[in-house]
Amino acid sequence: MKTLFIKLLASQLALAATLFAGVANAETLTLYTSQPEADAAKTVDAFKKAQPGIDVTIYRSGTSDILTKMAAEFAAGSPQPDVLLIADAVSMELLKKDDRLMAYPGAKLDGIDADAYDADKTYFGSKLITTGIVYNTAAAQKPEHWADLAKPAYADGLVMPSPLYSGAAAYLLSGFVGDANYGWDFFRKLKTNSTVSVRGNGAVLKSVASGEKPYGILVDFMAMNAKKKGSPVEFVFPSEGVPAVTEPVAIMKTAKNVDGAKKFVDFILSDEGQKLALSMGYLPARASVGRPDWLPEGVKIKVMPFDTKAIVAKTDADKAKFSELFGG
Repeated sequence: MKTLFIKLLASQLALAATLFAGVANAETLTLYTSQPEADAAKTVDAFKKAQPGIDVTIYRSGTSDILTKMAAEFAAGSPQPDVLLIADAVSMELLKKDDRLMAYPGAKLDGIDADAYDADKTYFGSKLITTGIVYNTAAAQKPEHWADLAKPAYADGLVMPSPLYSGAAAYLLSGFVGDANYGWDFFRKLKTNSTVSVRGNGAVLKSVASGEKPYGILVDFMAMNAKKKGSPVEFVFPSEGVPAVTEPVAIMKTAKNVDGAKKFVDFILSDEGQKLALSMGYLPARASVGRPDWLPEGVKIKVMPFDTKAIVAKTDADKAKFSELFGG
């Protein structure tokens, strides 16, 4: 009996040691992302299923907010993220300019448009996300153009995401400001119309879907997914065009887990990762995996040709001026 007990104890100790070694050897990857919370969770869960040896620590917020957090971390000499999945190329270009991003020449980019990723391969677009107009189906007006939102009929009825929080909103702001058809005059008219600026796109959707505000400026997939689930909203791609961001993924030069970060980039750009994006209602960067059901074959979205490099040079100044105009 004593011998049996000793054998059982030894077996249990060996098992415990094996389990402990497995935990001790597990990699940790730190991800900073601006994806909506539910989508971020799905992305991480799918990645962990593909790479079960990697644990993921995630920080989720708006892109502008993430950049502010990272600036504070760099100032303190303690940058945390290994990998980023944030809204737009402008934000990545700002980080690249400060030499914060690591090139990944081995990224698998076959089937992805060269315009979607950095020529130096420091960041890679994962999807196309446009910003258009959303309205409640009970709204008195049916907007068709951006200029409609500045008309008196829309007074006190419009809500938009703050560019101080949202990367897509910051891109829209600087793009419109640099467009002679809009400029700051467009935003002054929105302010005169008592347009409300809220923390992010999710808050815009909630406001319009509930009827609190009849009109909003919103990213496409949020509106389309909500409509599909029965929410009383309609989404408009103005015929003059829409701003578009690519939600790029990038590895930090200060990454502590470079190998894990490369595996995350590979997953996001793979057919599996792109099909995941499609299942969440996004338009994938890899066209071969298909299109979301809200975008039928043959339908083209006109994207506004904003100058990304020009936006990089002035985005901080534009945000500061927006803050003076709208608060925040």
